[in-house]
Amino acid sequence: MTTDSACSTALHTAAAQGHTEIVNFLLETHANLAKIARNNGKTVLHSAARMGRLEVVRLLLNTDPISTFRTDRKGQTALHMAIKGQSEDIVLELLKPDPSVLTVEDNKGNTALHIATRKARLQMVRCLLSIDGINTNTVNKAGETPLDISEKLGNVELISILKEAGAAHSKDHGKPANPAKLLKQTVSDIKHDVESQLQQTCQTGVKVQKIAKNLKKLHISGLNNAINSATVVAVLIATVAFAAIFTVPGQYVEDVEPGSSLGQAHIAKKAPFLIFFVFDSLALFISLAVVVVQTSVVVIEEKAKRQLVFVINKLMWLACLFISISFISLTYIVVGGHYRWLAISATIIGGSIMLTTIGSMCYCVIMHRLEEKKLNVRSAESRSRSYSMSMGSDADILNSGNKRIYAV
Repeated sequence: MTTDSACSTALHTAAAQGHTEIVNFLLETHANLAKIARNNGKTVLHSAARMGRLEVVRLLLNTDPISTFRTDRKGQTALHMAIKGQSEDIVLELLKPDPSVLTVEDNKGNTALHIATRKARLQMVRCLLSIDGINTNTVNKAGETPLDISEKLGNVELISILKEAGAAHSKDHGKPANPAKLLKQTVSDIKHDVESQLQQTCQTGVKVQKIAKNLKKLHISGLNNAINSATVVAVLIATVAFAAIFTVPGQYVEDVEPGSSLGQAHIAKKAPFLIFFVFDSLALFISLAVVVVQTSVVVIEEKAKRQLVFVINKLMWLACLFISISFISLTYIVVGGHYRWLAISATIIGGSIMLTTIGSMCYCVIMHRLEEKKLNVRSAESRSRSYSMSMGSDADILNSGNKRIYAV
């Protein structure tokens, strides 16, 4: 039977996932598969018991009843593993071939009752205490009975259950805790906790890096969209500004008249036309400048791309403002003197809308910059206290993306 790098077989996988029919088929084909242990010493029965696969456990016990006594590298049996799970039925099933498996101790001297107590599994403790002949006062290598462990945890309900079953402290039956063994056990527990935390930190770091990469892609995509949108708007404004100068109200002088030249606009001498001409020209050339930059400059670096978008964005604000002024100036000529109030109304309404919009955008940009500075200060402080600089930089990227508005 083929195994992977961890020495796991297909039977291990099928048992852990609860595929009863596949497990039955494999056991009928190769009964000895149940005896193959992984690199950590865990057999198929260990995996099935830990994952709560009752039917699989029954099949394995029917094939090899004595497998309940096989231990892994930590000295733990399938019963130890079942105690860490949630199924009382599996615990009782493992005790059917030989109840004496209750007395088997792991490398630290812990029986199944010790493990159930340390994990604070009340239902498992009650289940084990219901077994006839169970020893409630077994002392592990740290000199602790299940009652000692429960009191260390401070679980009042667990202490009560054990005392009702006749559990006692190690000192009460002449076996005080060995200080050297207790220290060794404490160091071992701390080492295990540190290793677990480091492993979890590494896994979290990988996830954070993936999220940071995805977030960076979103930022770049947003910048590209902003650039494309600015290009389209710039072309539109340039087209409108260019066409407006040739379609002014009143058209142009076709016959030479005193005080005028051929092709001159009839309204050329009026102040509103001069205002229109100046701001329309500014809007046209600003838009053309944006189009030239957009079609000539290729920016790949994200920081440079942000700076480019910032400059183009502000130029487009000016172009929109100037084309609005051009429109409003022409309204004073189009409506005539009698309906001047319409032009004034357009000025008030249009001016209010444009000033409010641009003012709001300026406010968003300023607030965004201030918030960015605050985040930079916080990230610098967090990096000085973090274990990993890379973890800190990834956290900065995530924090910088936690905004409702990304202002450019």
